[in-house]
Formats: sequence, C-alpha cells, structure tokens
Amino acid sequence: MSRLGPVITLAAGAVLAAGLGVASVTAAPAANENTAAPPPSNAATAEPTPTRTQTNTQAQPQAERPTPARADYATRIKGGLLAISVRNGKAIAYFCDGKTEAWFKGPAADGAVDLKGFGEATVSAELGGGKAKGELSVGGSTVDFSAPLVKKPSGLYRATAVVRGAQVKAGWIVLKRPDGNGFYQVGLAVQGETRTPAPALDPGTPNAPVRLGEATLYPEDIEEIS
Repeated sequence: MSRLGPVITLAAGAVLAAGLGVASVTAAPAANENTAAPPPSNAATAEPTPTRTQTNTQAQPQAERPTPARADYATRIKGGLLAISVRNGKAIAYFCDGKTEAWFKGPAADGAVDLKGFGEATVSAELGGGKAKGELSVGGSTVDFSAPLVKKPSGLYRATAVVRGAQVKAGWIVLKRPDGNGFYQVGLAVQGETRTPAPALDPGTPNAPVRLGEATLYPEDIEEIS
C-alpha cells in the first residue's frame, strides 16, 4: 500500500430504433384506340417517381440505476481506512490513516456518489453489486478502491464536544478483519488546529462514551446527513 495523500464516478447508453419505408410507383403509357392507323412507334413511358424515405428515430428513455436509501461501505486503502455512508440521497465519507484525515460530502443518485472534500479532494464511486467502487483523490494523488457493504459495528462514527468554549470533533472508522478475528480501527480528534489520535472504541459497544482529556465524547452512527 502507498502512503496517504487525501482523495469515488458513470454513464448509460441510449438505444435507437429506426424504421425505414420505401415505395415506388410506375406509370404505364396510354393505348391508342384508333384502329385505322397503327399507334405511333415512339410511345412514351413515364419514369418511376421516387418517394421520400421517412426515418422515424425514437430515443429510449435512460433508465436510472437504483441507489440505496441507506448503506455503509468500508475498506482499507493507502495505509488507512475509508468509509462511505449513504442516507436518503446524500452521502458522507471519511478517510483516515491515524495522522491525516479527510471528510467528504455530496449527493447519492443514479447508483453513484460524487463527494467533495477540502481543496480538491474527492471521492467518486459507483454503487452496486454489494460494493462501492471508485476513486479517492486526496493530497494530489488518486487511488482506486472497492469497498464492500458492512454491518455494525463496522462503519463510520463521529462525535462533537465543547471544552472550555472550544469545540472538539472526532471521527472513527471500524472495520471487521476479513478473517473475522478482531477489527481494524482508526480515528482522529481535532481541537482548534491540534489533531490527536481519537480514543479507541470498544467494537462490542462502539457508541459507549470515551474520554479525551477533559472532554467526554459520545460516538454516534451516521443517521442523517444535512
């Protein structure tokens, strides 16, 4: 895995149906009714009159891809963890490697998310097949990822508190190990310009309060995204 640099995208085709109809008509020369004299030898024959070709083209409406109303994805990436939470047409993502972090927010629609973070950091991904597959771009570097659907206690948590008039914000990602033995976990807490490792959560009770200096933090699941 490469080191971090803070960082998910899609298209459908239209099918065209064409119908082609061609008709032509040939006019025959009129017969001479006079029996006293033979008909002139230079009887004229009318040329076929071409008809206009009509082409009917109808664009089929583009079908929207389904977007989950609620879903959580998480994966290991770039020496850290990435989590994405989708809630009712909106999504939030968090990347952290224990030293740096990046938060992202944006719409979830047509089976995809397109999220923006600080500066030029982005997360874009397609949602389907039980995973979020896309790109994380952060710190001037871009990396592909494939994050499977996860169930609690795996996923994204956050908390806020106020200590002596200063706000403290913390974020965590918990991810069950593939072998089922324990969890990966990473998080940072920010107070002013100071970042410190967030206190560890107990995966058995991830919403239990934790202490950070003088602050008591209450980790919360992502329920609504404003």
